[in-house]
Amino acid sequence: MTPRRNIYTYISSIAISLLLALAPVTTAGAANDEQKAGNDSVPLFRGFAVSVDLVGPLQMMLGDYGQYEAALRINLKDKYFPIVELGIGKADHVNDVTDISYKTSAPYAKIGVDFNLLKNKHDIYRLFAGARYAFTSFKYDLSHPGMTDPVWGNTAPFGANGVKCSYQWIEAVVGVDAKMWGPIHLGWSVRYRSRLSYNDGPLGNSWYVPGFGTSNGSNIGGTFNITIDI
Repeated sequence: MTPRRNIYTYISSIAISLLLALAPVTTAGAANDEQKAGNDSVPLFRGFAVSVDLVGPLQMMLGDYGQYEAALRINLKDKYFPIVELGIGKADHVNDVTDISYKTSAPYAKIGVDFNLLKNKHDIYRLFAGARYAFTSFKYDLSHPGMTDPVWGNTAPFGANGVKCSYQWIEAVVGVDAKMWGPIHLGWSVRYRSRLSYNDGPLGNSWYVPGFGTSNGSNIGGTFNITIDI
């Protein structure tokens, strides 16, 4: 199993480099015009955007779990951004010590809101803080090749299929977003996850939870997003 502890460090470094190298410079005249316009002249609905996360697919390339995630975000006055995130989490893991195999594939959903913290709300750069409520209901399969009886020599494999579980959790989110070319934005976020309630099924302690990550892993996660304004 490939270590993942430094994945988010690598992603954040790449994201910051891209944003600094590629983001266009806002002209002073445009910034002054936006400041003079004032918040009252800006309509409530400013459009919406769709995005995809690249961290989850990278996790699956480097190891044995990850997710595919997309989001729909609504822009209200360039200040408030209600958001829905939907994804499918997958795991195909074999424990190196116990030789137990764990497999799952299931959808998850998150709903929440982000707030633009920058003073100039209409800039091409945004600094977000927000929160998510997330949930998933999933099943997993567990298997083991079995133990060989030292006396009789026969092997008895064991396992369980379709073990039902459910999780609810919240996420605190901090992130950045910058307009690159036309409607295309790049951004990244760091997230802290905390469980609200969960049902690990009759076997207990499910190894991986779609959208949440490994049950015994770090509560810190992150995303690197490509966003398109519509």
